Amino acid sequence: MKKVETKKIIWMIKKDLLVLWRHKPRLFSIFLFPILMIALFGYGMGGSIENIPIVVVKQTDGQVTDATLNAIKNSSLYDVKDIIGDPQRGREMVESGQVKAAIILPPDYEDLNSSNSKSVVVYVDSSDQMATSVLVPATQALFSQISAEIGMEKLEALQAQSTTLQVQSEGVQSSSGLSGINFQNIMNSINFQINKIYGDIKYIDFLVPAILAMTVMMGAMMSMGESLAGERERGELARLFMTPTSVATVVGGKIISRLIIQTSTAMVLLAAAIVLFNITISGSMLLAIFLLILTALCFVGFGIMVSARVSTQEDYIQMVMPFSMPMMFISGVFYPLETMPWIFQKIAYIAPLTYANNALRAVMLQGAGIGDIWIEVVVLLGFTVLFFAMGVTRFNRDI
Repeated sequence: MKKVETKKIIWMIKKDLLVLWRHKPRLFSIFLFPILMIALFGYGMGGSIENIPIVVVKQTDGQVTDATLNAIKNSSLYDVKDIIGDPQRGREMVESGQVKAAIILPPDYEDLNSSNSKSVVVYVDSSDQMATSVLVPATQALFSQISAEIGMEKLEALQAQSTTLQVQSEGVQSSSGLSGINFQNIMNSINFQINKIYGDIKYIDFLVPAILAMTVMMGAMMSMGESLAGERERGELARLFMTPTSVATVVGGKIISRLIIQTSTAMVLLAAAIVLFNITISGSMLLAIFLLILTALCFVGFGIMVSARVSTQEDYIQMVMPFSMPMMFISGVFYPLETMPWIFQKIAYIAPLTYANNALRAVMLQGAGIGDIWIEVVVLLGFTVLFFAMGVTRFNRDI
């Protein structure tokens, strides 16, 4: 048995470190990627949902209304975008996606003398299942507390009124002025109503559209690494270019083949979700398929852009991972963007996956049409053109 040669082991270590040092993208990725992931896990998965955008509709002015508005504004859960007076306009803001909820205060909200309960109505964008699951109980608890405070004010007013009547009727035999009063009705001064605009959405319903987009993204980006960088590393690409074949032909063939594969994968996943979890698509199936194709095309373009200048598949993976993995967490795939610090929320809107998620959820959960998601479609098309332009112009056949 041969002895372990320490000097040669040290030489091998130095050699590997030297190779790593010469591959700056790989070196950069090794140190950046863990930092990004722990930051995203810490701030995202460990965070709480805050700053949910809402609108408040007030139809009267007074002390109770002002106290209610202050309680809502002082809660970190809510981000009050506007205070308006038209209930219909409040609902429309929820339906258009401008806010996640509209809290409608009734016209008789200031009438403490009325024995009837005040009906506070909340319209919720239930397509955001996680935000809804936090918003509804928190808002209900807030108005339960306000209802109890209003009830106490009513009891104090009734007690003062009863004392006055007893003094005026001194010497007359009578029972207490508070007898016969329904204290439960007084304490339940607010009737809280929840209207989920898109019905009861389960977490799996919320998750599936984003999982489809994420699957297409990961498949397109990873497959382009094998298709271009991998073939270049094995010498297959060089042999292909020895034939009378243009760069445009090679790149075009790779694009079409990967587009077919990734779209087929997404369709299989969609069919499985419908069969296994009874997922329903509220909008157009053709529009959902179009969005999947556009998403695949966008990330195929991203893969071409990155693989255009790398010589090995390992270099490609190390360059792609710092983009693909964080994109999964900051784009609202598993949890709402509201759980993230504000800087990550801003970064999310320069990630193509965010727009793919929003568009697919709008179509599948809200029944949106092309007119409702045209901004997301235009942004995805813009990213696609940018990625392809950079990839084709920077493509080096001689690496």
